[in-house]
Amino acid sequence: MANEIGGLQKAAVLLIALGPEKSSKVFKYLKEEEIEDLTLEIANTRSVTPQLKEDVINEFYEVCLAQQYIAEGGIDYAKEILESALGQERAMDILGKLTASLQVKPFEFVRKTEPSQLLNFIQEEHPQTIALILSYLAPGQAAQIIGALPPEMQSDVAKRVALMDRTSPDVIKEVEKVLESKLASLVNQDYTIIGGVDAVVEILNTVDRATEKHIMETLEVDEPELADEIRKKMFVFEDILLLDDRAIQRVLRDVENSDLAMSLKGSNEQVQNAIFNNLSKRLVVMIKEDMEFMGPVRMKDVEEAQQKIVNIIRKLEDSGEIVISRGGGDEIIV
Repeated sequence: MANEIGGLQKAAVLLIALGPEKSSKVFKYLKEEEIEDLTLEIANTRSVTPQLKEDVINEFYEVCLAQQYIAEGGIDYAKEILESALGQERAMDILGKLTASLQVKPFEFVRKTEPSQLLNFIQEEHPQTIALILSYLAPGQAAQIIGALPPEMQSDVAKRVALMDRTSPDVIKEVEKVLESKLASLVNQDYTIIGGVDAVVEILNTVDRATEKHIMETLEVDEPELADEIRKKMFVFEDILLLDDRAIQRVLRDVENSDLAMSLKGSNEQVQNAIFNNLSKRLVVMIKEDMEFMGPVRMKDVEEAQQKIVNIIRKLEDSGEIVISRGGGDEIIV
């Protein structure tokens, strides 16, 4: 049944099956035009039979498995595992659907290397080469490496990651060859979009606070506009869930009620609960009434209100009044 509909329709069915909360998280990783296409397709989807929903979910699961197997051991390994589990015909069908994404990420072999070993391997390379490699690593792995680099090199490499946009496949292949790459033949021949501000934000959100502060302070001097763009993305409104109750209460003391009500209009239930649990019952009722009375609001106004609160959070963290729990370590809040 799923084979009778196109990719866009399958994506719409999958998002319908996931439900609004999970689908909204998926939308964060899509381009604006992709969101528009999917939203229109979902709106035009009147009903989804249980059988179609099950078929689409199963196909999505199988494709995810195939991608995981490819990342772990290459195409031949994925083919062998899938044939053993699903049969030759089904395995080839799944791999066929992945034709456009069979290009295993460059430096995949590096992703499986211990950061300490990798550091010894690349620290003598040019900062641009290091930035290229870090752009393809998981944020946690890249964070360990950039944190171990000499301080004078950290901000240079971070800046190069942020400013990196498109890299020629020939350059990538050459670097891989030097690093004894075994996956160069699978690199996409189109220019590969890598790095960028989002990549360096993920890295900086994972490194220790001292390294992040050093890099940001250096960038603020050398590249103030870039530093401002990075800082705006370093902590998003939904990350308020990373704060403990005491920190949230401290933040709320500096937030205007009107900004709070506006910001919560565009937030999910989990974030709203985290806020409401740290307000008095009287104030919760007042905020909810404000949210209801203001009616439909522009997303731009919601984002501006959320950014005001994010700025307060970052200011309080910089002054040491609150601590943001970072994913890369075991922080103790005293």
